Amino acid sequence: MRVTSDFFVSALIRRVFSSGGFAAIERKGAAEAGAVFLRQRFRDGYETLYGPAPQSFFEERGEDRLFEVRAERAEPDAVADIIAREARFDPDLWVVELEAEDVAALLDLAEQS
Repeated sequence: MRVTSDFFVSALIRRVFSSGGFAAIERKGAAEAGAVFLRQRFRDGYETLYGPAPQSFFEERGEDRLFEVRAERAEPDAVADIIAREARFDPDLWVVELEAEDVAALLDLAEQS
């Protein structure tokens, strides 16, 4: 059974804080099933954006929530543009801002091919 987006985001924020990082909800989406995007900010001003992985990855691995990198160490404006495009397509999405060194330890990431 898949946990709600609200529950997933709440648990993720707790895990980030317990590992010494910072997290905040930038955009609150649908509590039950809104897509979750994670915006990792770095000290040098760049950002990495993680978004839901395509459905085909779920069939292979059977994960509850699986993420993929949508933009890696990109300019903040480029990440904001991607989020704006996604929000036009799905207005119920969540955006969580993270300041954590190792996001891969907090998430299940799809294998990059």
